Amino acid sequence: MKDVKKPTAYPQQMEPGAEETYTAIRGCVIAAQNKVASAVNTAMVLAYHEIGEQVYRACGETDRAGYGERLLQYLSDRLTAEFGSGFTVANLRNMR
Repeated sequence: MKDVKKPTAYPQQMEPGAEETYTAIRGCVIAAQNKVASAVNTAMVLAYHEIGEQVYRACGETDRAGYGERLLQYLSDRLTAEFGSGFTVANLRNMR
């Protein structure tokens, strides 16, 4: 998570309603962050489901001997190189 900046010290007397305004704005920002996180999670679950279907179509329920194993390794290598970790052979099997 990001580093949180220490708040600037403000004089004891702020305008009436300043704290309430800050709290309301803060709530909007946090709600938006939660919606973004939820949308990303939903999109990734759908993507993993589609990936699993593609792997299933190519390999079937099992790895179809050597072909399936080689395909999973190939996909893992290529996807990991392009998108980073998360596409191990084991993860691709789990997606399937």
